[in-house]
Amino acid sequence: MPGSFTISHHGSAVTVDHADAERLATVLADLAYLLEIPGPNRITDEQVAVLCEGRAADRAELVHWCASSARALKGQL
Repeated sequence: MPGSFTISHHGSAVTVDHADAERLATVLADLAYLLEIPGPNRITDEQVAVLCEGRAADRAELVHWCASSARALKGQL
């Protein structure tokens, strides 16, 4: 939500409101699931390419990053 994030480019810690961190962890876990599952609900290769912002689309790496980020966030809550 607006105002719940504080990010600095000078080495300071990043802070996120607790409720937003919970929501972000859930979204990342759900994204990892949708990237990984087979079938019609799977995120398409074209969507993966967009999520990778023009870098080479690596579905496995994105699944790993989303899942590990979700676990790390949940571990801090």
